[in-house]
Amino acid sequence: MLRRTLNMAKTIKHQRLTRQQVLDQYFLGARHRLVEIGAFLDRVQRAGGADDFRLKAFRRAMTVLRGRQPDRAKRVLLAFTDPTVAPAPKAEGKSACGAWAGRKSGKAA
Repeated sequence: MLRRTLNMAKTIKHQRLTRQQVLDQYFLGARHRLVEIGAFLDRVQRAGGADDFRLKAFRRAMTVLRGRQPDRAKRVLLAFTDPTVAPAPKAEGKSACGAWAGRKSGKAA
C-alpha cells in the first residue's frame, strides 16, 4: 500500500489528475475509511464513559474535515500534535498514544 501511494505521489507530481480521475481512483478507499470511522465512534459511544484527550483530539480533527479550507490533511495532523516547541525533560510513557494529552512539565494544560 505504501509503495503504491509513493508511486502515485510520483505520478501526481508530474501529472495533475482531473477531479473525475481523483474520484475514480480514491473514492472507494475514502468511503471505506469513513465507514470505519463511523464504526469506531459507534463502539466508543456504546462503551460509555468520559471522553479522554484522544477522543477530544479526534473530534477536533473531524471538524476540520467538515470545512472547505485547503490543507485539511495538515490541519487534521495538527489537531493531534503537541504545539509546544521545547523538548520534554522526560518521556511520560513507553510508547506513543497518537494525540497530545495537553501536558507541560507533568501538569495538565
